[in-house]
Amino acid sequence: MIAGLAVNRTDRYLSDLQAVYDHIEHDNADAAMAMLLLIDDQVDSLRDPNFPRRRGRQPGTLELVAHPNYVVVIAQTKTAVTALAIMHVARQYP
Repeated sequence: MIAGLAVNRTDRYLSDLQAVYDHIEHDNADAAMAMLLLIDDQVDSLRDPNFPRRRGRQPGTLELVAHPNYVVVIAQTKTAVTALAIMHVARQYP
């Protein structure tokens, strides 16, 4: 584990992650698990303050492009990063 920022996940993020899994799982359970792990492992990588993130579309947020189809909306302080939600790029946000 990399020392650095604490990583937190909101209930909304966890619900969104489950929804991504459920959507993909209808076609391919292995692909669904791979996507879940890909997204959540990248959220864990945010403990490194140098792991890529971009300015968010909402004030006070940042975004992690976890996959070409999925963006994780995050909030960050000097000591922690919080995964707020997962957005599919085809959805209008905010």
